[in-house]
Amino acid sequence: MCGICGELRLDGTAPVPGTIEAMLQALRRRGPDHEGRYFSGAIGLGHRRLSVIDLSAKANQPMFDADTQRAIVFNGAIYNYPQLREQLIAQGHTFRSHGDTEVILKAYAQWGPSSVEKLVGMFAFAIWDVQAQELFLARDRLGIKPLYYTQDKGFFRFASNSQALLRTRGVDTRIDAPGLHHHLSLHGVVPAPGTILRGLKKLAPGHTLRVPVRGAAKTKAYWQLQADSDGGHKSEREWQHAIQAALRGAVEKRLHVADVPVGVLLSGGLDSSLLVGLLAESGAGELRTYSVGFEDQPEERGNEFEYSDAVAEHFGTHHHKFLIDNREVLERLPEAVEHMAEPMVGQDAIAFYLLAEQVSQHISVVQSGQGADEVFGGYFWYPRMQAEASFSTESFAKHYFDRSHAEMREVLPPDLVSEDFTSQSVQRLLRQAGTQEFVRAVLHMDVTTLVVDDPVKRVDNMTMAHGLEARVPFLDHELVELAMQMPVQYKLAQGGKHVLKQIARGLLPAQVIDREKGYFPVPALKYIRGEFVEFMRGVLHSEACRQRGLFQQDHVEHLLAEPEQHMTPLQGSKLWHLALLELWLQRNVDVALAS
Repeated sequence: MCGICGELRLDGTAPVPGTIEAMLQALRRRGPDHEGRYFSGAIGLGHRRLSVIDLSAKANQPMFDADTQRAIVFNGAIYNYPQLREQLIAQGHTFRSHGDTEVILKAYAQWGPSSVEKLVGMFAFAIWDVQAQELFLARDRLGIKPLYYTQDKGFFRFASNSQALLRTRGVDTRIDAPGLHHHLSLHGVVPAPGTILRGLKKLAPGHTLRVPVRGAAKTKAYWQLQADSDGGHKSEREWQHAIQAALRGAVEKRLHVADVPVGVLLSGGLDSSLLVGLLAESGAGELRTYSVGFEDQPEERGNEFEYSDAVAEHFGTHHHKFLIDNREVLERLPEAVEHMAEPMVGQDAIAFYLLAEQVSQHISVVQSGQGADEVFGGYFWYPRMQAEASFSTESFAKHYFDRSHAEMREVLPPDLVSEDFTSQSVQRLLRQAGTQEFVRAVLHMDVTTLVVDDPVKRVDNMTMAHGLEARVPFLDHELVELAMQMPVQYKLAQGGKHVLKQIARGLLPAQVIDREKGYFPVPALKYIRGEFVEFMRGVLHSEACRQRGLFQQDHVEHLLAEPEQHMTPLQGSKLWHLALLELWLQRNVDVALAS
């Protein structure tokens, strides 16, 4: 797991080393173990390494292959790299290192752009072909690893986070109206390739991008998730066995493909607890588990230790738990926001940031349960959508959108809310699923789009801010493909994640399986009061906010007058949404422009 960056000059000049240096500085915390650079003609590449597979210097990056005249920078982990390595050796390739980076490089030499289809894992990488004078970029099927880019007439730049690109002063930082509309409607999600900034783009999951020195850049999809079910012939028990086998395989390969110990982020919920159970069942050695909790509010508890403790005791794990008070949450909030590649409104972003800080002092790789709710129907709104009579954007919006288009007109100035951009995108994404079953289409959209830019991005950004690699077995693409074919009732029964609950019975304590679903709570960011209100008031009343003019002041005052009363359908604070967005712009865009 690492941070990558690069610049390809399109104007006949060579990259300025200072550009790569600026980007590397912004990527430093993603890779604490090594820093490298590669310059050749029109290309400059940079890399920050977190050593996980092949800890030797031979696996350092950028990696250049003199035999094929290609260089690579890579972020991620390829779980089937040992098998691919054997195939490539049989094809006559020789290797200097023992890790997965060189396997990608040799695979590209052997199979070209189609080599990405052979990779199993999470990845974002760029390969420079000296002879073809072309840059090839790829992102994994489910967007677990980020890849941002910006382009002008004279250059193409890419990086693992937006901060690196903003440091180059080459990004058009004007607010993008469609991106902003999505952000405020879909609790922070802006579907690729968009972001809230006009000049900042991201490569879509399951896509490649070819950028020649001369000629037009071309994007291509190499993977598409099929939503239509052909699995009705299987019984419920057969489905349970198939999912269990696929999940066990996903967990085990994310354990074994590492040259360092692997732990588990244990929230106390079904998903992370099941990871612990499957690892224990597979005969893994000493299991290391980590939990975090926060101060309670009268309406909601701030920790789930009673459940995580039960799982840790049941399996005899080496367990660590951390309790964070509200004062530290407030003090560290701006710091966490600085490490968001895009503004993230999910209240558990700060939880992951503070947990990752503690965990990274013990271990450098963890497994985490992200994706299970989207893949297996765990959220409370799925049954509500299933009850809808029509297959429509409206049936989705009334249960999911943070704000209607009409309310958006009250929040934003007229020039930023000319169209209902979000409804247009959701309509396209639902149809893109290619199914007549509404909930199946929703689950398809969740897995291919919404999960990428909400929980998955959140976990990557917040863990990698402390040099901690998070692996997500529930988003193993082969498991996801299998689960998408399953009849919906096997997911939504028992209040959601029915098949996972059945797999867990006899393996996990019953109190963990049958508990009400938790949401990794940080109550102070949901029920806004006291010092948190004053903090957000300061952000929204700041001179920077007033000059930016992003929000209508009457609406801001309306929220500040009753901060606890204005909640989204998904129970997020509308005040926090606006304050977070403005704070992100101040700490990332404004700071970059001023430097």
